[in-house]
Amino acid sequence: MQELIPKLNKKIRRVKDFPKKGIVFWDMTTLFRDAEAFRDVIDAFVNQYKDRDIACIASIESRGFIIGGVVAYLLGIGFVLIRKKGKLPYDTIEESYEKEYGADTIEVHTDVIKKDDKVVVLDDLLATGDTAKAACRLVERLGGKVVECAFITEFTDLGASSNFKGYDIFSLIKCKETE
Repeated sequence: MQELIPKLNKKIRRVKDFPKKGIVFWDMTTLFRDAEAFRDVIDAFVNQYKDRDIACIASIESRGFIIGGVVAYLLGIGFVLIRKKGKLPYDTIEESYEKEYGADTIEVHTDVIKKDDKVVVLDDLLATGDTAKAACRLVERLGGKVVECAFITEFTDLGASSNFKGYDIFSLIKCKETE
């Protein structure tokens, strides 16, 4: 796996001052476009969870959907959509949180996670961790148990992992935001 990190890291485009000045946005579309790199990412997550008793993958809108759906399919388990407020058509619960460039709210359908379901929360990027922590709270409010939080990239300089007490984190790439 260590040999994958530089290769995958090079496939991610950095866009300065997006969505606002001072933010470096890590654009995963370039990684997803590369068939070999995309396969490597999916295979790494499948290998991480194939021998574990996981009920479902819960992924956060929108880039998390791209990897989470494929991983869930290959594992033969359920896939749960965690979306921005107002995007789901049925009964939902919601969680609000702060992020680097403003506040936001995510929600999930109330009937998609059952009591004691073992859930992996999977997204593309761990920066401050606020979005993923909100997703974990949604899973737990529905009675699920977060087995692990998984990411393609984790920024080690923003302190998210130290704020993620009580949750195991699996990241393919660990680096500073500016690398």
